[in-house]
Amino acid sequence: MKNVADQRYYLVREDVLTDAMQKTLDAKYLLQTGAVSSIWDAVKQVDLSRSAFYKYRDAVFPFHSIVQERILTVFLQLEDRKGTLARLLSTVTETHCNILTIHQTIPIQGRANVTLSLDVTAMDIELDDLIQQLKKLDFVESAEVISSGAL
Repeated sequence: MKNVADQRYYLVREDVLTDAMQKTLDAKYLLQTGAVSSIWDAVKQVDLSRSAFYKYRDAVFPFHSIVQERILTVFLQLEDRKGTLARLLSTVTETHCNILTIHQTIPIQGRANVTLSLDVTAMDIELDDLIQQLKKLDFVESAEVISSGAL
């Protein structure tokens, strides 16, 4: 099996899903809503084998569940000056992004790398505009998106 990071994803219409995939989605819905309390009850109710459920449960998702979680990872190179991280984070939060993680390297030769993981579900500007705003900060030497989910 391929590493998850190496996987390719596709958006497909419901009518081309196999019967087992559709039933897996139905079973996952029953579990999520609390209509049933166990996988056994869910698969029994939708007439699906447990092995088919386990095969597809981490592979098929309703479109709305993926779109709801919008995670963005941004890599920045900053000049090492007092207050730069605070100004950077302030700029990000002004766009209504939720900062999930921050990783900053130790400054070397006056430069530090910062990686931010952001929940951009409530972001009130376009992604390109956010990156441009970050690049306009006088201490930001580079800013690039290194991964995004459902953007």
